[in-house]
Formats: sequence, structure tokens, C-alpha cells
Amino acid sequence: MAEGTKRYVVVTGANKGIGFAICKQLASNGINVVLTARDEKRGLESVEKLKELDLPGHMVFHQLDVTDSASIGSFADFIRTQYGKLDILVNNAGIPGAHVDGEALAAAGVVNIPNGWPKEELSDVENLTEEKIEYILNEFLKDFKEGSLETKGWPISMSAYSVSKVALNAYTRILARKYPSFCINAVCPGYVKTDINYNTGTLTPDEGAEAAVRLALLPHGSPSGLFFHRSEEKSF
Repeated sequence: MAEGTKRYVVVTGANKGIGFAICKQLASNGINVVLTARDEKRGLESVEKLKELDLPGHMVFHQLDVTDSASIGSFADFIRTQYGKLDILVNNAGIPGAHVDGEALAAAGVVNIPNGWPKEELSDVENLTEEKIEYILNEFLKDFKEGSLETKGWPISMSAYSVSKVALNAYTRILARKYPSFCINAVCPGYVKTDINYNTGTLTPDEGAEAAVRLALLPHGSPSGLFFHRSEEKSF
């Protein structure tokens, strides 16, 4: 394959679980994979595991902490100088942030928030901005600390998890509108057995990865700004 026709993908949080499975499936499709993780040792070990499978896509590791601006800047410079382009980004990295109740997470299904001003603001896609999302999240933190989540229209069960997911979905819509030539979508992979839920899920990482890989491989001009649960389009 000529250098100019090679496709490059970055997968964040990819040393295990769904991220690792996404890397494996994309490399199986002949795409060159940059596997990223916060922990360099674990990331390098994961790349070596993939290389043992002798997949058609080339694989490399680069350290990346998506919460660290210096790490992000260093990684962006690497992509710019090493490849000069990026074809696909799979934003998979995530942390629980607190003890996770596996049964509550399973019951949550597709994350939603009650009717009220937070939902109304986040659903108004035409007027959504990054500043508005930041304001809403700050209000959530204030209400959380004051113990007034229910009276202010926030979810009660797994509140921080739910609000963070809904905010990320809203940000997806902002990016899709801002960059109309890109294909930018959000996906829930289903309830997958991973460390984040103490392996209480019902799907394997490979099964969960299929949903993200399908979107990653969509051709140019495909629908953008959508939310999927597995392969089914859902409303925000």
C-alpha cells in the first residue's frame, strides 16, 4: 500500500478492555493503529500482544493521558511529525472516578436524565456551545455538593456517571456541527465485561468493540452528530 493511502487511527485508553479489542479489529482491517494508554509499560505489553497476532495493520504505542495538557501536546506533535495526518480517532479513555455499583450500572442501560432545565438545555442542539456545557456541569457540581440533585432535575442513581456521559454526547453534537466535513458520532457499546464494572457485563470486549469499529469505518459523507446504542441509532 502506498504511503499516501495508508490510514492511521488513534485509540485512547487502549491497553485493555474495549479499547484493546477496538485496536485489534481495526488492525485486522489493515489500518495502522496508534495504541495509547497512560501507563507506558502496560501499553507496550498490549502492542506486543497485538503484534503476535500478525495482523495486516501496523501497530505502535504512545503514552497519552487525556487529562494532561502536556501529554496531549506531546502526543499531537508525535502524530504531526510521524504521520502528518490522522484519519480516525476513537475516544475510548475513561475512568470510573469512584466505586462503581455493577448492578446499578447494568440497570442504567442507555444513560438518560430526567425532564427539567438540564435536559432542555442539553437537548437544544442549535444553541449548544462548549461554554453552555461547562456552565451546566458546574451547576451540577454545585447542586451535588448542596445535596439538591433531585429538586434541580438531575439523575439520582449514578448521577456523576450519567451527567458526564450526557455532556460528552452533547459535545459530540457540537463537534459534528463545527466540523461538517468530519464524521463524528457517539456510541454506547452495550454492557461489556470490563474492569470499570468489575466484569459484571454481559458482552465480551470484542462484542462491545464491534459497535465502535463500525462507526470508525464509515465512509466519508456518512451521517454525523448521531448517537448509537450498539448499531441502533437512538435519540439524544
